[in-house]
Amino acid sequence: MGDYLKITEGYLPFRGYQIYYRIVGDRQSELTPLLLLHGGPGSTHNYFESFDELSRQTGRPIIMYDQFGCGRSSIPDRPELWQASTWVAELQALRTALDLPAIHLLGQSWGGMLAIIYSCDYQPQGLKSLILASTLSSAQLWAQEQHRMIRLMPTSEQTAIAEAEQHHDFTGAAYQAANQHFMTQHASGPVTAADPEFLQRPKRTGTQAYQVAWGPNEYCPTGTLADYDYTDKLRQLQVPTLVTSGTDDLCTPLIAKTMVDQLPNATWTLFAHSRHMAFIDEPTAYFARLQRWLAAHD
Repeated sequence: MGDYLKITEGYLPFRGYQIYYRIVGDRQSELTPLLLLHGGPGSTHNYFESFDELSRQTGRPIIMYDQFGCGRSSIPDRPELWQASTWVAELQALRTALDLPAIHLLGQSWGGMLAIIYSCDYQPQGLKSLILASTLSSAQLWAQEQHRMIRLMPTSEQTAIAEAEQHHDFTGAAYQAANQHFMTQHASGPVTAADPEFLQRPKRTGTQAYQVAWGPNEYCPTGTLADYDYTDKLRQLQVPTLVTSGTDDLCTPLIAKTMVDQLPNATWTLFAHSRHMAFIDEPTAYFARLQRWLAAHD
């Protein structure tokens, strides 16, 4: 499609605050826009800039945004806001403000939870397809699977994590080193100079949003999302759904298969060399699969 890629950035109002959005490609394209929901809560859109190349190659408009409470969007000190209903309302406001009557919707990790809640509870119109990337339908199954993988770690690291959980103290050096090792194995490692600029760029992570909505780490859901379980509700989703995950993912094959078994119209692609972000670990394979999916369901 050529080297030039149109990028449109802006802010939209939401409950007296501002939400940052970024549109990649030409909105006048006949291709249905792909709307991206990032993880966290609070992880920002930055890693989704890896999708720019998909727009460049296909001409498909791609829309990403920093969810309320992180990144270039407003980050108020208001813990009572950090619950699913706030972010669903934000998603609805964004679709209205940007005039998005038809979309493909991709949610990664927490973003997939948001996509599931939105799709199951709000019956949105104009949803061409759903892409559930390394996500979950049950917070408790997620915690169970993370603890299973922790039991595969060195004994000293298992002990450090167990003691931190027992005492609700996640500040110790031994715990933090063990948690970093766990996350490097199953999510992503420390950013290096070899990584793309959008991963190296400093970002305002939504720490309060994450801790209030989810918890202190990936395996202790204690926040407003602790009781999240949409496994049975997935049966009502007739929209074509692509589930993606990696073999070394926080979203283990059991977590992914639990969703696929309930979804009436789902396909699952498991990436052999990926952790929690297959579009970062295996971009060529991931975007080739996604491009075929979107073209087949436009």
